[in-house]
Amino acid sequence: MSAAATSERRRIRVLIADDALESRHLLSSLVSDDPALEVMASVADGAAAVRFVARTPPDVVLMDLAMPGLDGFEATRQIMEATPVPIVICSDAHDSDEVGAAFRAIEAGALSCVRKPRAGGGDDDATRARLVEMLKLMSEVKVVRRWPRARRDAAQSAARTRHGGADGEIQVVGIGASTGGPPVIQSILGALPKSFPLPVLIVQHIAKGFLAGLADWLAQTSGFRVVVASHGARPLAGHVYLAPDDFHMGLAREGHIFLSREAPVNGVRPSVSFLLRTLAEACGPSAAGVLLSGMGKDGAAELKLMRDAGAITVVQDAASCVVNGMPGEAVAQRAAMHVLAPEKIAELLVAIARGREAR
Repeated sequence: MSAAATSERRRIRVLIADDALESRHLLSSLVSDDPALEVMASVADGAAAVRFVARTPPDVVLMDLAMPGLDGFEATRQIMEATPVPIVICSDAHDSDEVGAAFRAIEAGALSCVRKPRAGGGDDDATRARLVEMLKLMSEVKVVRRWPRARRDAAQSAARTRHGGADGEIQVVGIGASTGGPPVIQSILGALPKSFPLPVLIVQHIAKGFLAGLADWLAQTSGFRVVVASHGARPLAGHVYLAPDDFHMGLAREGHIFLSREAPVNGVRPSVSFLLRTLAEACGPSAAGVLLSGMGKDGAAELKLMRDAGAITVVQDAASCVVNGMPGEAVAQRAAMHVLAPEKIAELLVAIARGREAR
């Protein structure tokens, strides 16, 4: 077989689902321009996407949300319950209802969400590059069939009733995540009791425009109060604080949250490294640090700082990660006291809050 034939066979096959003809043309052009990708087909509604995947599964689906008839959320749900394939949600991130639908689609099994490039131009190159990069990355993820919603809700409810909550030695939990992080954060928060007595500070790398939707989705699905952090806020027990777009978030020694426009760390702002470093400095052994799925190494060295300062440190196990970059780097640096699946992370956090963690 020729090298050209081998290269052609290895291209990642993409199904595009978008009701707008102009958007389909733009997305098809972006995909086709990359030698590692090819457009397998483009369809104009969710029902067509479901039929196509059932007949000829692609390597990855680029899914719009607001489509006539069967929308992107419902199409994602049906695909993931019948013929699961990697799905990337593509949204313009301007309409609050659509942003909320993006996270419901993630709950249904979509792997990530990206901003939709504007058909009339005006995007920065990073928006288009991120879309292409995400398609390549997500095409390699081994997805599994999702159970219907009622069965998942029953399982989550059972998980919550197993746990209580009481004051513990640890005063704050810091969580860092990137690609693949939102559904893991949701599953961890959803498995914690409503009486969980510790504040949770989270840095999640996410495309601009999606953060408020992420906060709303996490609040609705976990029952916790989830807010975008503000400068000077005092972390409250049982509240969840998300780092704002383009600001580092840290915890001061005096106990309040502070925001910073310092230079990006590891190429990102907000940075997990920034948060975990401040927890190591401000809290020492009175903090717990958790590093979840994500590309790169953001937070790994700083999780080691936390461990050296006496904190409890946890990373998500490789088997459950969409991308094992950040957790894998933390393990390589001996930063993790515990390497756990998401459901076990939730159980550990409950034990920490009860003060029964074996240090």
